[in-house]
Amino acid sequence: MTTIAGNEPTAIRERFGQALASCLPLHIARLGWDAEQLAAYQREQLRALLATAARHSSFHARRLAGIDPGRFEPGQLAGLPVMTKQQMMASFDELATSRRVTRSRAEQQLAAGAPGPGLLDGQYVCLASGGSSGVRGVFVQTAEEYAEFAASVLRPALAGVFAAGGPPPGGLPVTIVAAASPVHSSGFAAAMARGYPVNMTSVPATLPVGEIVRRLNQAQPMALLVHASTLVLLAGERQAGRLAISPRTITAISEPLTEDDRIAIADAFGVPPVSSFVSTEGLAGHSQPGGSVIRFATDMCIVELVDEDNRPVPDGTASAKVLLTSLHNRTQPLIRYELTDRFIRHPAAGDPYLHATVDGRADEVFRYGTVAVDPLLIRTVMVKVPNVVEYQVRQTDHGIDVAIVADGATNHGVLASLLRRSLRAAGLPDPHVHVHDVAAIERHPQSGKTRRFIVR
Repeated sequence: MTTIAGNEPTAIRERFGQALASCLPLHIARLGWDAEQLAAYQREQLRALLATAARHSSFHARRLAGIDPGRFEPGQLAGLPVMTKQQMMASFDELATSRRVTRSRAEQQLAAGAPGPGLLDGQYVCLASGGSSGVRGVFVQTAEEYAEFAASVLRPALAGVFAAGGPPPGGLPVTIVAAASPVHSSGFAAAMARGYPVNMTSVPATLPVGEIVRRLNQAQPMALLVHASTLVLLAGERQAGRLAISPRTITAISEPLTEDDRIAIADAFGVPPVSSFVSTEGLAGHSQPGGSVIRFATDMCIVELVDEDNRPVPDGTASAKVLLTSLHNRTQPLIRYELTDRFIRHPAAGDPYLHATVDGRADEVFRYGTVAVDPLLIRTVMVKVPNVVEYQVRQTDHGIDVAIVADGATNHGVLASLLRRSLRAAGLPDPHVHVHDVAAIERHPQSGKTRRFIVR
């Protein structure tokens, strides 16, 4: 695999493009694997992951004591302990397999907030996520590992392009309407993929809808990736005649689409949307156009659908959570890592990959008259505040009320000012923001989940 080194944005983009181009054909070939091929690959990658984690991570060395990675089978994962995001963050330095990767250095890289892509020590991609749970997490991987993840996200859309002879020399034109900041996975990908095989332009989802429309009309993308909530708004703009683009493919990211959403989008654009699931932790999946059942890249992650007590749930039953073992990230090993998303498995005859629907990950858009505020705008601010470990945002008549659980001192005035600035950028005049500390965020007594964004 191509080595990505150096920290100049142009050099990073060129080398990332080379790495992505080299691994995409292999990823596309894996889309057609049978059960035997998938099982053999999972076993090989899992054993390599466990060996690296046991040898170089003191956190995992304790948890993996007594196992032989060279003889380990995927079916034995249920005997290993579960790890949570809170445990990961508290034991960050012990968990990483490189001594150069520490939480403080990763936080410094994230805080730098450069508009272009930057790597820690010219090698490591640093990302932050609030996720569906609202608990802040920091994730680190080598640039090569990130290229593998990006390939798993892009391969369904690019399979047909490669079958037809490959992308054009300048790369397949793609526009993503999502996070602008490179601290988010979508923002970092948009900053990295600026040439062959994917030439991606980014439109911040935090902009007012009118400005998003203007930029899309200028870009005229062949492929469009948009947060689901924003995509619904853009369908209305397309029907009204203000948005004049005709992409060949449309993918909803970050949030699930309702059936009504899918119909409205297909009617507006003449293209049935693809539903997708992409987590910063490394799990990705896509539906067929117009479909709701997602096929997950379980060659990249082993996924367990479990109840509150970490026991497998039957097909057709909503899990309480998902346990993820990321096979590609050896820098920050995630082994039986708890995602708070709820999956419902839908068996697919003859296909060994996981097919499931996602139950309950959507954030709701805050609407103030004609102004629509995407929750991403708020998450982008919140994930940059190191001491905020959890939060809940309530819409008020003229702004938001933000309850935070803080691990250390947090300047409420500064945080409120940053949030007001983002709300104003989205078109809300004179926004009112109230930030206050709470001991804990209230959760559902059965599921343990909570609503992160509450519409008035």
